[in-house]
Amino acid sequence: MAALAVASFAEIGIDWGRLFSMDAALRMGRFLGEMANPAIEPAFLARLGVATLETLAMSAVGTLLAAIFGLLLALPASRTPGQAAGFWRLPTRGLLNVLRSIPELVWAALLLISAGLGPLAGTLALALHTTGVLGRLFAEVIENAPDGPAFALRAQGVSAGRVFLYATFPQALPQLLSYTLYRWENNIRAAAVLGVVGGGGLGQMLSFHMGLFHMRETGSILIATIVLVALVDLLSTLARRVLNP
Repeated sequence: MAALAVASFAEIGIDWGRLFSMDAALRMGRFLGEMANPAIEPAFLARLGVATLETLAMSAVGTLLAAIFGLLLALPASRTPGQAAGFWRLPTRGLLNVLRSIPELVWAALLLISAGLGPLAGTLALALHTTGVLGRLFAEVIENAPDGPAFALRAQGVSAGRVFLYATFPQALPQLLSYTLYRWENNIRAAAVLGVVGGGGLGQMLSFHMGLFHMRETGSILIATIVLVALVDLLSTLARRVLNP
């Protein structure tokens, strides 16, 4: 691992002298100084508030869609306790691998062709990538659920669907919700980045103002992003504590 790390640094060719040069320090100092005085004009703050709500909505809807479709795909992708793997297990896992292997930015760039600029493309990009992530996690949770309650119901002749609904799913639900909340936190940050390709929300404002070197406006956008991520992180942490006391 150490040799691989050294080889990685050599491959990317970091110019340490330029990175820590006095010129780089002066440039960064000037930018940070401008960002330390964030823009607070009412018209700008109004647009910032709309973009913040748009980012929150994108992450929430994208995560909700991913949780629904991730669970639907996790069922054929998993082997429930006491049951043999089904025919669709490998194809479904392959589909989940494809969905999560393509980054959100690439999905957004592809969806811009059909959905156009704005939050719709960003929301769908988050949903597609997160479906692959949650589907695989959900499948692992279902497979690792304790087999005792399911075995007791199967011994009584209960159908496979009802065994899952009344035995496996209730045991897996707290962890399924925990993973969903964690991915919501990640999607807040991802939604703020999708604006680089026109995905709407805070990311689109950030890309615009950084491109024009409007550092005061950039500082305000970064503060809004940090506050939004902190609030969602707090909310999800409290929810996980309730689910897993």
